[in-house]
Amino acid sequence: MLLYLLLLVMALPAYLLGGVNGAIIASMCIYRKDIRKYGSGNPGLTNFYRVFGKPGSALVVAIDAAKTLVPVLFGGWLLYRFVGGGAVLFGRQFSGLFVTLGHCFPVIYKFAGGKGVMATGTILWIIDWRVALMSWGVFAAVVLATKFVSLGSMLGVLTYPASMLLLGVGGTREFIVALLTAMLLIARHWENIRRLARGIEPKFKFKRAR
Repeated sequence: MLLYLLLLVMALPAYLLGGVNGAIIASMCIYRKDIRKYGSGNPGLTNFYRVFGKPGSALVVAIDAAKTLVPVLFGGWLLYRFVGGGAVLFGRQFSGLFVTLGHCFPVIYKFAGGKGVMATGTILWIIDWRVALMSWGVFAAVVLATKFVSLGSMLGVLTYPASMLLLGVGGTREFIVALLTAMLLIARHWENIRRLARGIEPKFKFKRAR
């Protein structure tokens, strides 16, 4: 019963903080424009970069990383404090899942958010640096080879649960959370999957600073 109560205490603030959107904040503060009205309409780092270029992208990353780090570290500490050291990884992962949910379906933005890639990518570094390296490595390799950020994101997040199994990180419950996170991001990329299948997915291009 205590564990379920702690998970609830972790989940709510993680979800609410996850809804803080760096791309929306940066676009409004720097350019006085709403990123949701430009490009693909997705309030994420990739669309922000495509629309505005490098200026402001660092702020997007900083906001999304900070809103992820705080609840994830808190989740690990909370379970460590009341359950024990063996629950730290699960606490971080569980909080991370709800941060990602909040990013994808933020109540403050009428449940229309980003795709959770930056949030999940940040979480991985707190979970296990080896898992993070493998996932980010797959992401980078795929994007460099194909120029499709969406494809790199999906294959990168699928590496998350796969690498946990390969490296023996965590147990069954940790693997389940990793798998749920991967499934969430794949579902959020459904339109990208359709465009990739039709051959009309836009490729990523580096833009010069303006």
